[in-house]
Amino acid sequence: MDLTEAYTNGAFIKGADDFPPRWSAQAEGFRSSLGDRATLDIAYGPSERNRFDLFLPEEKPKGLLVFVHGGYWRAFDKSFWSHLAAGPLARGWAVAIPSYDLCPQVSIAEISRQIAASVTRSAAEVEGPISLAGHSAGGHLVARMLDKSLLAPEVAARLRNVLSISPVSDLRPLLQTSMNEDFKLDQASAEAESPVLMHDRHDAAVTAWVGSDERSAFLDQARWLAEAWGCAHVVDPDKHHFDVIDALCDANSEMVAVVTK
Repeated sequence: MDLTEAYTNGAFIKGADDFPPRWSAQAEGFRSSLGDRATLDIAYGPSERNRFDLFLPEEKPKGLLVFVHGGYWRAFDKSFWSHLAAGPLARGWAVAIPSYDLCPQVSIAEISRQIAASVTRSAAEVEGPISLAGHSAGGHLVARMLDKSLLAPEVAARLRNVLSISPVSDLRPLLQTSMNEDFKLDQASAEAESPVLMHDRHDAAVTAWVGSDERSAFLDQARWLAEAWGCAHVVDPDKHHFDVIDALCDANSEMVAVVTK
């Protein structure tokens, strides 16, 4: 069975093509508004894309949120998402947003290792608790950070909350999509990178969050994570795959409350 259509988002969202330029413009404007509270392109690894942006609140940070973007491990970079730091910043949290190398140039497993390196490096910049939030492929990547082979114990000990938004939590269905030409997954690597199959995990409060208007495959993926991990599960009314992340901009939203509690 070909599952490519089941895992296609943009074709089923009205005005989908308008979202990336809007995100980019919002993000650029937000970065400009922060002045010296934004430090850009901090290196965490050898690749040109192994960089993160760090945004600081006006007072001493209460903690650090790392936001990991989506794009099916094949698209986007940190520059599209800066505005999503607005809500946590207003609550006094620092926010780091990394880029990472993309498929097919690297494997999904290598991207997981890069995100672990970015969390470790950004943790060195900000004291206190660490929360992770990620969207779509980023939702997969932040869930993977609870794998005890990825983060050092001293970093993992600071983990407080993990918000996995519209995640791909079981990669095995992707074997039946045309996208796997870029992912190059086989059964073993899909299983190794699937959060639903992770049993020995670091401790953190985890929430699987998904929009009610998303594709059924993503509703399933969020539910599978919640069932496998026994974690919180939120189905956000009237939200689709592209606008479900907007709540991160709002300091008073439930989503921001979850990652900053």
